[in-house]
Amino acid sequence: MQSIKTLIYQTQQIREFERLAQERFSITGQVMMQRAGKAAFDFLQRRWPQAQKIAVFCGGGNNGGDGYVLALHAQERGMDVSIWQVGNQDNLKEDAKNAMEACRQARIPMNPFDEKVNLQHPDVIVDAICGIGAHENLRDDIVAAIKKMQRVQVPVFSIDIPTGIDADTGTILGSAVHAAATITFIGTKLGLLTGSGIAYTGELVCNDLQLPTELFSYVQPVAEKIHFSSYGSYLKPRARDWHKGLSGHVLVVGGDLGYSGAPRMAAEAALRVGAGLVTVATHPENAAMMNITCPEIMCRGVVSPADLEPLLERADMIVLGPGIGQSDWSKGIWEHICKQAHPLVVDADGLNLLAQTDKYNENWVLTPHPGEAARLIGMTSQDIQQDRLSAIKEINKRYGGVCVLKGAGSLVLAPNSLPALCDKGNPGMASAGMGDVLSGVIGGLIAQGIPMGEAAKLGVCMHAMAGDLAAKDGERGMLAMDLMPYLRRLSNNTAQV
Repeated sequence: MQSIKTLIYQTQQIREFERLAQERFSITGQVMMQRAGKAAFDFLQRRWPQAQKIAVFCGGGNNGGDGYVLALHAQERGMDVSIWQVGNQDNLKEDAKNAMEACRQARIPMNPFDEKVNLQHPDVIVDAICGIGAHENLRDDIVAAIKKMQRVQVPVFSIDIPTGIDADTGTILGSAVHAAATITFIGTKLGLLTGSGIAYTGELVCNDLQLPTELFSYVQPVAEKIHFSSYGSYLKPRARDWHKGLSGHVLVVGGDLGYSGAPRMAAEAALRVGAGLVTVATHPENAAMMNITCPEIMCRGVVSPADLEPLLERADMIVLGPGIGQSDWSKGIWEHICKQAHPLVVDADGLNLLAQTDKYNENWVLTPHPGEAARLIGMTSQDIQQDRLSAIKEINKRYGGVCVLKGAGSLVLAPNSLPALCDKGNPGMASAGMGDVLSGVIGGLIAQGIPMGEAAKLGVCMHAMAGDLAAKDGERGMLAMDLMPYLRRLSNNTAQV
């Protein structure tokens, strides 16, 4: 499989690209604006080939300038175009002002927006109000324009970023456009792929504005997208004389009284991605029923930490936390496991117990959702979602190892590598047990000898892709166990999304 790279940037890096394009390559802002508007129009035509009537909402910045350029191209192709100006256009910079004047000379209908305007039901609405420079809550007139766009119930096409989405974090700036599609320029912005941004962006394409390839070597990205095809070398067919001992032994530790399901799911997930052996160490009252529906799982009741010793001798790695709870039994087991030298994946209450300590370990993968992440670094879930990239960096700094910050646009941060982002997955995965399955997937990959950071990235991607395959039967009502057959296919490189 061919290795693919999609680099991700924030506003500061995009501004640096623009500066370098002008200073080093003499590509003016006007040229970039003309290219952006033309690229946006070309995409609009491909995406909505039957569209004949469009309404373009232009703001008072360069994003509005891109909208004016698009409007001019649309009129030249015979479309019925109207422009609605949001905010004061008097302070437009020269490039955007020139684009607006070209529309005026072409006699494109152009009017200030107010809430009473009649859009006369266009085929497509173009959102060119706010670009990547917006980081504060939107003005009332912009919010009113967004509400008007959404009430018309036709597709909205956003230029560079949906108005109201913070390009750096993906947070909503009070209100935001729900785009059917977004074209972004120069480089993919982090805010389009994580946080709330991923839910508002719609179909996403990136156009580099024909900037020289050399330019991209001058600016460091803030993250990169995870591509399943980049990990094909870890999923090659096995030799004919392979045996289970070569595929690793996973020990899943969890399942306090009444919580047997979580370690059970993690254990099967580890097997489904190719681990050779899986043992569950659990509360004694769970042990007899743990493997009834999956007899391939070995199960041992653990009364005290001392009971773990023979299991630890055989294990290659440990998944710690699914269903472990926070009882005295849980804490004793957790403390004992944390003293071991085995590679660990820590999840669920394993993370909540960790939050009560100052333990640091370079040999573990932490897999918090936003609530668990908040407890790990003394914040709120809302704080985490406001800046997911900063949050994962803080967790990594405080606790070491590899961190997976789960959620829409899951992030993975491993030592000596860029943060990695997974843009796959779907809302159907917001159901009980999905995190337990992910911990088992990552554990099963580590047990097979895949380096910890790579196992985390591959595991997050496989888990999300399996969720997307399962969702073809519908997102609502999807269960964590529905992912199992697709995990098996993906582990053999025989399924794609």
